[in-house]
Amino acid sequence: MNRLMLRLIVTRLAVSLLTLWIVSVLVFGATALLPGDVAQAVLGQAATPEAVAGLRAAMHLDQPAWLRYLIWLGGLLHGDPGRSLVNHLPVSELIGTRLPNSLLLAALTAAFSVPLALTLGITAAVRRGSLYDRVTSLLTVGIVSVPEFLVATLAVLLFAVKLHWLPALSYRSDMHTLSGLLRGFAMPVITLSFVVIAQMARMSRAALLTTLSSSYVEMAVLKGARPARVVLRHALPNAIGPIVNAVALSLSFLLGGVIIVETIFNYPGLAKLMVDAVATRDMPLLQACAMIFCFAYLLLVLLADICAILSNPRLRTR
Repeated sequence: MNRLMLRLIVTRLAVSLLTLWIVSVLVFGATALLPGDVAQAVLGQAATPEAVAGLRAAMHLDQPAWLRYLIWLGGLLHGDPGRSLVNHLPVSELIGTRLPNSLLLAALTAAFSVPLALTLGITAAVRRGSLYDRVTSLLTVGIVSVPEFLVATLAVLLFAVKLHWLPALSYRSDMHTLSGLLRGFAMPVITLSFVVIAQMARMSRAALLTTLSSSYVEMAVLKGARPARVVLRHALPNAIGPIVNAVALSLSFLLGGVIIVETIFNYPGLAKLMVDAVATRDMPLLQACAMIFCFAYLLLVLLADICAILSNPRLRTR
């Protein structure tokens, strides 16, 4: 790794940290601007003004917004995002019980969608202009325009209500068996993969087509290299950076789809926990969940940028 690549990576890391700080300001400001009194909502309408005032002081709600933000940010940096206003438990404990479920769902979705999407995108680019390419492009464009909540609703109506093949709820007591695991995760994984595969296949196809139209690939074709060698030896290694970017950006769409899927299928993950926090006005829990989702998105983008820098042959030779 030369100095140029190291400088670019450090710059990307600094930009990501700055973006994460700006996101923390926006998350705290957006939750602070929500209507209603949190202390009143916790104690109920029958609470006395003295009790409400005491709880507001205990929750630092009587202090200026900038001071409350610094207190919250300091706790977040030390791994203490506060206590839940509804469950009266540490937020880190509540997140710790739900985060592995969301990570499992995301891992299964990635394991299913990434190989399939890359296969579709690469083969469509290699067979550019063929019937297979046109059909694949048409299907991916059509699938991308379908929202996740519609796919999830149709999947429940078809496979759970009509055919009785799969359970409508994705988390059941028999998930310790392989068949129960496959049945419980089938519809959430398919729903999340539906749009992710289409988006990833389109972006991978575009990235490889750009490489296939480059001058060095044309030179390899003119020298009589076989199509498989042209793709595997010349085009694909130089398209790794754009393809990794396509994979990372496509997987980042899971962050939005997970919220919808976990809510529809009643999956006990982090997104479902955040939706419940919005309903109960549990601000510390809501802020912590939002920051985790933003951090995950920025981490995916940062890893994609680093892979693109490391795989760029022009940067390696400088």
